[in-house]
Amino acid sequence: MKAVFLDRDGTIVIERGYLTAPGQVELLPGAAGAIALLHKAGWKLFVVSNQACVAKGLITEEELATINLRMAALLAAEGAEVDGIYCCPHHPEGVLPQYTLQCSCRKPLPGMLEQATAEHGLDLAQCVMIGDTQSDLEAGRAAGARTILVLTGKGRENAMQLHGANHIADDLPAAVAWLTAINQRV
Repeated sequence: MKAVFLDRDGTIVIERGYLTAPGQVELLPGAAGAIALLHKAGWKLFVVSNQACVAKGLITEEELATINLRMAALLAAEGAEVDGIYCCPHHPEGVLPQYTLQCSCRKPLPGMLEQATAEHGLDLAQCVMIGDTQSDLEAGRAAGARTILVLTGKGRENAMQLHGANHIADDLPAAVAWLTAINQRV
């Protein structure tokens, strides 16, 4: 089974630093349509997002879940859905001891992608990670997936680094257009 892993902030929603309230969630233009197109093309879709705001005591896991529900509701209002949302609440420099640790789920490590793979029977060789940071790309590569860097969010500044992405796209709709085009040729 093939899937696309999507970073949340800067890829699906507008990058605002730490989101601490559902009202701060705003979809990037075209994100919902791109996600709906991928679903229609038979891809499973999973959001994989580092959320250090929990470790730093800015929000609780319950508040994070409410923020993610808001994103899902905004997507659904435009006819799009994701098959799962995976978040890493940890950070080695957190202030809450239960979240202050080095873990395998925090990107650039592939733990969230591997968890989704195990739970949903995915074939990582047929999966793609789309994100706006180097850690997104590194997590995708570490899991054995192809990678796409989007230039939204922090993507423009990351494009100047040695990124190693399989493709660079202006935004999520452009990434999806490229991905669906190459998959039609395969």
